[in-house]
Amino acid sequence: MMIRRLNESDHDNCFKLIKTMPAENLFIIGDIEAYGYKQEFQKVWGEFNEIGEIVAILLKFEENYIPFAAGSFNANGFAEIMSNDPNFKMMSGLKEFTEQIEPFLKQQLKKKRKSYYAKCTKLNDNLKIIDVNIVQQALPKDADKLVDLINSIPEFDSTLTVERKFRELKDGTSRSYFIEEDGKIVSTASTAAENSMSAMVIAVATLENYKKKGYATKCMLKLCNDLLLEGKDLCLFYDNPEAGAIYKRVGFEDIGFWMMYTYK
Repeated sequence: MMIRRLNESDHDNCFKLIKTMPAENLFIIGDIEAYGYKQEFQKVWGEFNEIGEIVAILLKFEENYIPFAAGSFNANGFAEIMSNDPNFKMMSGLKEFTEQIEPFLKQQLKKKRKSYYAKCTKLNDNLKIIDVNIVQQALPKDADKLVDLINSIPEFDSTLTVERKFRELKDGTSRSYFIEEDGKIVSTASTAAENSMSAMVIAVATLENYKKKGYATKCMLKLCNDLLLEGKDLCLFYDNPEAGAIYKRVGFEDIGFWMMYTYK
């Protein structure tokens, strides 16, 4: 087994591995599609088997590393690449891969966070009767109202700016859906990290006085349905089981834990 840095000529071999699990490889797919193999801030390594197939991937984006593998892989070899990078500060990824690399890393661990990771490839059949006509898709002009809502939700701890939201809605890297009532946006759901095969659902929220009306579920349904019709797998992180219950009603299933490590 050999590990080496990948280049354009490895692209098909690389995607053959990662597109087997588009939701699990959301970030790796999106980053490679956006920035390729030649950047200084982004590098991709592959581990090859005896017949020249890539069996594991390590992607570096700025100071963060994300591993993925089809089965057993050289965790020590990946740890060595990371430990030898003076800019290395973070590792994130599915727990089954990160926990194998963790013991080999020389840097001192500062913080470790675990979230549930869920994906959706089809909506639950019983949801087809729910009317989502009141849900609108956001245009760039809706950025300020959306940001007002998102930044007012305490658990989001959000620092989203109107400029950034406007740009995301304009360039299509993110889309948002919302319900408006009393002249303001009261419920919303968005995507992030969209790529050709998958997207992440984020910022699902409803204002306190408008909860228990099924608004968040409607926003999610419309969002998920549109993306699934485009052939994209959906994924999301969640921390509390209460939020998880809403997602599971829509059609999400847990696929493991997503880990985020920060190093000194």
